[in-house]
Amino acid sequence: MFEDKSEELTPISKLGEFGLIKHLTEHFPLSNESSELGVGDDAAVINPGNKKVVLTTDVLAEGVHFNLGYVPLKHLGYKAVVVNLSDVAAMNAVPTQILVSLAVSSRFPVEALEEIYSGIQAACARYKVDLIGGDTTSSNSGLVMSITAIGIEDEENIVKRSGAKPNDLLVVSGDLGGAYMGLQILEREHAVFLANPDMQPEMEGYDYILERQLKPEARTDVKTILEELDIKPTSMIDISDGLASEILHLSDQSKTGFRLYEEKIPMDSLTISTADEMNLNPVMTALSGGEDYELLFTISPNDFDKIKNHPDFTIIGHAVENEESNYMVARGSNQLVPLTAQGWDAFLSNQQNG
Repeated sequence: MFEDKSEELTPISKLGEFGLIKHLTEHFPLSNESSELGVGDDAAVINPGNKKVVLTTDVLAEGVHFNLGYVPLKHLGYKAVVVNLSDVAAMNAVPTQILVSLAVSSRFPVEALEEIYSGIQAACARYKVDLIGGDTTSSNSGLVMSITAIGIEDEENIVKRSGAKPNDLLVVSGDLGGAYMGLQILEREHAVFLANPDMQPEMEGYDYILERQLKPEARTDVKTILEELDIKPTSMIDISDGLASEILHLSDQSKTGFRLYEEKIPMDSLTISTADEMNLNPVMTALSGGEDYELLFTISPNDFDKIKNHPDFTIIGHAVENEESNYMVARGSNQLVPLTAQGWDAFLSNQQNG
C-alpha cells in the first residue's frame, strides 16, 4: 500500500522521534486565542478565560477500528479528528484544540505518516481547531492512533446526557445508517479483491454512503443552528455506536424511558436501496450500524413549533417515565419493540471493522 517504485521512501528511523514530530507538525499554525503555546515545548498551554474546558479522547487501532486494505491514510487522519470533534459537539461546546499520538510499526515510512497528517491538517482547517501536541512511538502491531480533543464553552451552554425529562421530544440531525452501509460495500469489494486481485471494485453509484464511512463530518454546525432557533437541548449525544445504543445512554443518564417511532427514522434513499440489495433490514442499519456522527438530542415540547419543519432535524420520538422503559413503535402496527444495545463494540471480536 505504501510502496512507490518511482521514489525512495524514508524510514522513520532516519528522522528519529523528535525529528519526526517536528517534520509532521511544523506547518500547523495556531488560530484560536485560547491556544497560548502549541507543539515544541514540554507541554501545551491553553487559556480558556472564564469558560469551561471540555475534554475527550479516542483510540483507533488497526484491525479493530479500521482496515488499511481500503481506508486511505489521508481519510483516516481526517476521520480520526472528526470522531473526537463530534464528542465535543455533543456537549454543545466549540472544539478548539487537539493532541495526536501515534504508535507505528516499521512498515510505515515517513511518507505514510505525512498522508495521515495531511488528513489531520485538512480537518483542523475545516473545523478551525489547533494541533497543540501529542507523541509518537513504535508499535509491534501496526498503527494505533490516539486523539484528544478539547473544547471551550460557557458553562450555561454545555449540554449533558442527563437532562432529558418525560415528554421531551427526541430529535436527530441528518440521516442514519449510511456509514454502516458504506462499510458493507467496502468490506464486500475488499473480499472480492482478496479472492481475485484482477477484479475491479464496483464502487460506482455508492458515493454518498462511502463518504459517510470514509470521510464523515462532525455536526459542529448544530450548536449555531439551535442558537438561531432559540433552542437549548435538554440532553445530547453523538451517534457513534448506533441509534438504539445512544437512546439507551440518554435513558440511563436521564432516568427516563423513550419511545422511538420507526417510521420517523431519517434514512437516505441510497442507504435503503443498498440495504435491500444486500438483504439487510434498512432500519437495523440505523439502529445498530453506528459511525453516522449525527447528533441525537432532546428538547422541550414547547420548542416543537421552532423545529418541526427544519430541514436539518427530524423529531423521531419522545421521552417517557423511566418505568415505561425504551421501545420502538413499529411502522404501521403500533407494536412495541424493545430497544436493545446492538451497536458496534470494539471488545466483541466477531464484529467487522468499523
